[in-house]
Formats: sequence, C-alpha cells, structure tokens
Amino acid sequence: MSLFRSTFEYKLIYIFRINDEAHKGLLKIGETTCSTDKEPSELVPNCHILNTAAKDRINQYTSTAGIKYELLYTELAQRECTEGAKKKVVAFGDRNVHDVLKRSGIKKHYFDTEKKANEWYEVDLETAKKAITAVKEGRRSLLSYEISEGRDPIILRPEQLKAINETIKKFKTGNQMLWNAKMRFGKTLTALQVAKECKFEHILILTHRPVVSDGWYDDFGKIFYDTDYVYGSKTKGESIENLIDIDKKFVYFASIQDLRGSEAVGGKYYKNDEIFLTKWDFVVIDEAHEGTLTKLGQTVIDTIIELSEGPKILRLSGTPFNLLEQFKEDEIFTWDYIMEQRAKAEWDIVHFGDPNPYAALPALQIFTYNLDKLIPGYIDVEDKAFNFREFFRTWTGDVKRDFKPMPAGSQIGDFMHKADVNRFLDMMCMSDDNSNYPFSTQEYREYFRHSLWVVPGVKEAKALSALLKQHPVFGSGAFNIVNVAGDGDEEIDSRDALEAVRKAFGDDPDETYSITISCSRLTTGVTVPEWTAVFMLAGTYSTSVASYMQTIFRVQSPANINGKVKEYCCVFDFAPDRTLKMVAAAGRLSTKAGKTGEKDRIIMGDFLNFCPVIAINGSNMQPYNVDKLLQQLKRVYTDQVVRNGFDDKHLYNDNLMKLNDIELADFESLKGIIGTSKQTEKASGVDVNSQGFTDEEYAELERIERKPKKERTPEELALWEESKKKSENARKARSILRGVSIRIPLLIYGADVPADREITVNNFVELIDDASWEEFMPNKVTKEIYKKFAKYYEQDVFVAAGRQIRNMALAADELSPDDRVKKIAAQFAMFKNPDKETVLTPWRVVNM
Repeated sequence: MSLFRSTFEYKLIYIFRINDEAHKGLLKIGETTCSTDKEPSELVPNCHILNTAAKDRINQYTSTAGIKYELLYTELAQRECTEGAKKKVVAFGDRNVHDVLKRSGIKKHYFDTEKKANEWYEVDLETAKKAITAVKEGRRSLLSYEISEGRDPIILRPEQLKAINETIKKFKTGNQMLWNAKMRFGKTLTALQVAKECKFEHILILTHRPVVSDGWYDDFGKIFYDTDYVYGSKTKGESIENLIDIDKKFVYFASIQDLRGSEAVGGKYYKNDEIFLTKWDFVVIDEAHEGTLTKLGQTVIDTIIELSEGPKILRLSGTPFNLLEQFKEDEIFTWDYIMEQRAKAEWDIVHFGDPNPYAALPALQIFTYNLDKLIPGYIDVEDKAFNFREFFRTWTGDVKRDFKPMPAGSQIGDFMHKADVNRFLDMMCMSDDNSNYPFSTQEYREYFRHSLWVVPGVKEAKALSALLKQHPVFGSGAFNIVNVAGDGDEEIDSRDALEAVRKAFGDDPDETYSITISCSRLTTGVTVPEWTAVFMLAGTYSTSVASYMQTIFRVQSPANINGKVKEYCCVFDFAPDRTLKMVAAAGRLSTKAGKTGEKDRIIMGDFLNFCPVIAINGSNMQPYNVDKLLQQLKRVYTDQVVRNGFDDKHLYNDNLMKLNDIELADFESLKGIIGTSKQTEKASGVDVNSQGFTDEEYAELERIERKPKKERTPEELALWEESKKKSENARKARSILRGVSIRIPLLIYGADVPADREITVNNFVELIDDASWEEFMPNKVTKEIYKKFAKYYEQDVFVAAGRQIRNMALAADELSPDDRVKKIAAQFAMFKNPDKETVLTPWRVVNM
C-alpha cells in the first residue's frame, strides 16, 4: 500500500441536475479532482474515471440531504494558453465557466437568498457545454468579442472581508491593528482594500524585504484600477518627488533597509527626506515579525509615526509570535492554517457545491523520522534533539576548530561525517519491506519531483550539493541540484536565487526533478508552486517557531501545472521532538507540565485534524493524537517524575494555583489523615485565607509571564508578586498530596491491567484491586477521597509516567534471570518508601 498520496491531481468540470419541480430548468456546474496515471488524451468526456470522481464529489454534499441527482456531463478541465513565446497547459475551475455564463447573460438562481448559497444556472446542457469550450478557447463569453483581463473587481473571501471590516471599525477608536494571517491569506490585496475603503490619501508600505515590491505593485493595479491613485517606489511607478508634486492620492513602497541609512534617523546618507517629511495617514508594515524590532528598524518606524502625527498603522505577518504581546485582543485579527482548512472543508455545507475559494490551497501533512535511531551519535546534550549542525559539520583545516587533524583524502569544506551523510542519502532512497522513505520508489519520486532542503548553513549547503551530485540516485543529472544558500555553488549564478530555481524546473516541471538547498533564502516571502515537499535538516529543539512555520508553508503554495492542481504537500522532519514543539508553539500551546488546559487540547486537536503529524518507524505509520503529542512533549518531565518516584512537582497541574476556600479546607482535612506518615508529617498546612486565582486572573498571569520584565506595568508587577504568595500555598498543597502520590508507582507496577490499556488519573482507582489499595495507601485515604484530589494531577505526565513504569517491567521480562533481577532492583530503587520502617508491597508485586 502506498504511504504517500499523489501531490497533483487532474481537475474536471461536472454538470448535474435534480429532477424535481424546484430545480426545473436549472443545472449545477461544479468542479473536483481525480487521481489517475492515465494521460489527458485518455480522459475523454463522460469516461468512467471522470464520472466516478464527479459522483464522489457530488455525494459529499447531497447524500446527507437524501437528494437524488442525475449526472449529465463530465470533462477534463484543461486548456492551452500562451505565455510569452511558450505554450503550456493549465487547469481551470468552475468559476471560469460561471464567469462565461454570467457574461453571456445567463441568469443564476439562488435558493438561499440570504446566504447567497446554492447557486444554480437557468441553462440547458448544450449551452453549458459551450461555456466550457469557451473557457478552453480562452474566451470570456459565449459572444465573439474578447473581454480584457484584470479589470473586474476582486472577489474577496469571507475572512478577508472580516479583516477589512474589523480594521476599519478599530481605526475609528484606535490607531493600530495587527493581522496575524498565514501565508496565502492575501494580506497585500486586503490591506490595499482597507486603504481604498478608508480613502486614505498618503499610504506608505514599509517592509524589510524589498523583493516583495513587485507583488505590491501588481496588487495595487487590481485594487485601485478604477481610481486616480498613483503608485510609487524606487523601482516601480513614480518617484516620491513626483508623487508629492502631482497632488494626487498615492501609495508608496519603501524598504526599511534603505530608510535606516538616512540622516533623518542617524544614518550616514543624505536621502529619503521626502519620505520622512510626508504626512502619512496610513502606514502598512509588511512582514512585521522580522527586521522591524531591531533598534535601527524601530527607529525608522517611530520617526515616521512621530512626524506623521498619529497615522493609522497596520502590521502584517504570517508568524507574529514576537509581536502578539504588544497588542490588545481587539487589535489582532487572526487567520491561521486551521481556520483556512476548516473553511475549505466546510464550504459545501453552506454553499452546496458552489465554487470553493479555498480549493486551490493544498492540505499539509508532516512526516517525522527519528534520525537518532537510524544514525545514532548526534544528540545535542543540551536540547536532547538531533544535532544537524554537528551531523553536517565540514572540515576547516584548523585543528583547534575541528578538534582533530583532517584525514588524508579530505579537503576543506568536505563533510567531517561524510560516511553518515551518505548513509542518510542512501536511506532516503532505500526501498524494502521495512522502509518508507520519500525517494524510495519511482512513484514517490514523481510526487516529490521538486523539493526544498533546509540545512544549517552556507558551508553545509555547499558540501551537501557536492555530495548529492555524486549520489547514484540524486546525481548524474537525474536531479537538478540548486544551492541558493549564501553565494551558492561557483557554477550557479545565485544573484537571483528564485531565477536559479526556476531554471532548474525547465520549460516543463513534469519532465524534470530538482532539489533546492537553502539555509534561509527562499524560506519566506516567496511563492514556488512547483515545490511539493520541504525537508527540515536544520535547527534543534530551540529552533525559531516563526522561521519554522514560514519555511514549511513554502510548499503550501497553490499550483496549476500541466492541467493538474496541487492537492497535498508534505513536510519531512528528522527531529520529531522539534517538530512537536513547533506545532505546539504555533498553536500557542504551553508544553510545560501542568499548563495544558482543555482549550489547548481542542486547539491542538483541530491542528492535527487538518495537518496530521505522522511518525514513520520502518513500515509503520503512527499518527499523533493530542494525548500522544503532549505526552511526548512532556517526556522530560515524565522521566523526572519516574526517577523521583512521583515525588516531583511536575506531577501536578496548575489547579493548585486556583484553590478556593472549600478546596483549601479539603487539603487541611487530607493533611490530618496522612500527617502521621514519617515522611509527610513535616508538611505544613495551607493558608485557608489565601484563595487562588480565578481563571481570568491566571490567564492574565500567563500573559505577563511571556512579557519581558522591563516592559511590565506596575499593575502587572503587583499581580506577579501576588502569584509568588499563591505559589507558596500550591507548594504546601503538593507536600500534603505527596503522601498519596509516592504510593502510586508501586500500585501501577503491580496493576493487573493489559499492556495496551492506559492507566489514567481517572481510571486509576478502578484498575487497582481493593486489597492492594487498603494495604498500601495511607489509612482512611479511600478511593473516594483520591477522586476528590485527582483533578490536581497532570494527566499527560501521569499517563506517560505510568506507561514508562510498566514498559520498564515488561522489558525486564525479556532478560535473563540475573539481568532481570538487576533491572527490577534498579526500578525499585526509584520507588519512594512511604514509611521508613517497612515497605508495603501488594501480593501481586511480590509474585511478580
């Protein structure tokens, strides 16, 4: 069975009708995709493959309503077009056919006038088929004359309209807004629409990346085509001097890198005075997460804002993790990957098969391989994750830096661990019954024809490029290897990295294979539709979340190549712990013990639903669920809890910071029951007059915790000081619970529970036999009393720690008698002795 799915599929148009009175004279024209190895010439109209795909699609949104339909026609949605002197084949969609019908005077019919859903056309089958032909011939109408491109109003998606409306509303009472919107949201178009609707006169676009200038210029034409606004920049449109002289409304694009060298902000050069002296009423800061928080970058922004006397400011970023704390909740508009893919999936529920504006956005999957198990010896001591920088380290020729002499036959710039890197490349292509690697079969190589490989640095990229070119599968011209890191390879003109990549694709990307190697270039702010996979071979557990997310979303760019559209794209990451941390951080999920709430689990559940994270171990695929992901992330806490025999603060959650007066009294009562234990009698009582935080206060405390100390307000500092007092009460509560907790590991060890069943905080009491409970737990601590305090245990750590205890016991069973005794003795050494004089051991444990 194939592990990976085809990344590209054919598009097709279908036409169907419903034979009832309400739908009389109406046809529905829709689109879907199909995956097949057949050539386009074999996919004739109404063939079995097209009809089956169309019925599968229609059934998705008619079966639940019990609607009977009649499929009338299917046709492959491909047309030939000319780009420059070249001809190419592209896919088209149902919206193109609808556009021809509308322009030809064909009326559309709405069954839901309020939601504008369920769009049908008053048309006969032959006319509808002619509309498809018109699209294939490049015509916009069933009439003979051509209609110019690019002059129709942009159709904004619902979330784009929401961003515009929320921003305009906020600008009536405030001056700033942050759009936390993922790549492909359309931030440029939407931000310009805000400017147009607000009728701002002088609009400044600031960015740290001058390369995006062309995108702003193109989108300006799409939004302001029916106005007298003028565009300007150093390379496109008018100069700033001319814009000021012509006395018209204008949009000007400027680079922060250029501006920060100006005398007006302490730079060395006399330039850009006109920009600083212009009164801007709207300032848009693109890619706000990078380059704008440096001292020089911030000085540029502050100076422009100050001299403009309070302009409206809109910051745009797909990964603004370093900015969120600077904005109030109503100053942030969020559109993330989960929202996008949910909108894509749910479109038909409301719109009944009407053109899906999210259809072109591929779904993302993340596959992880534990490289340490395959190539051991490269774990980072501090991060406990695979150390790619060491793995890809190159010879410098300096013994002090290399820590050993360079061996004979090696050259400066070669990999120090060349054999292991070659082993990794071989593994990527290895095909047997116990492997699933992305280049292991010809089928998979077709799926991942063009991929991006991210490595730690320039030297590493150059060495990998050389090694790939020598490899029996990747080399000998089979794959075009493009190194865009730093200066690239000598033979490649890397002054234009994107152009070098496009050159590698050739005239027909379906006929070539390429690997782009980078350490940072082309990982943000660019669109490369041909890429279907990114290989994360850089960074450790502490990798920047922003750079990680920016990079992996490069492959989610929509693609329409040779009549096929990209439906799926993949991320291959060889450091599983790093992957999970990035996923959690992107969802603003705390991975600390005790800090994961039900809301966090829902958020992460949504992410894993729309972006599965799948661990590949040999021939096994193991998708992560929320519990497994959180337990893996908290593994460091789990190990510590097991080693300390459950006598560890990480076993508990933050409910101990929220104790009310009744719960405080419960703890005082529990202390009275277990206070005679020789190891627990020192536990001091809780302060019954010091109640914990409310949920709202605790959420505010977590926000303050993420804020730098020097930026905290007096009120925030006061709340932070109060938290220290609450922490002392939580500590006392933990010391009381200790008398119960340290008895749990041995009970888990001896539990008569199948190996595949998890022992959780809540089912623990049901799974432990009553005799063992009464003998081992403190006198009068009944199962009912335990249930009252179960809510203070951290579920993920508890479950993972229990599993680890049982796995250690199972592993010992596989050893020889002598080794088994040693293993069990070592495990028992981790258990705490609740009463110094005796060790109470359940009979089942004795027998084991």
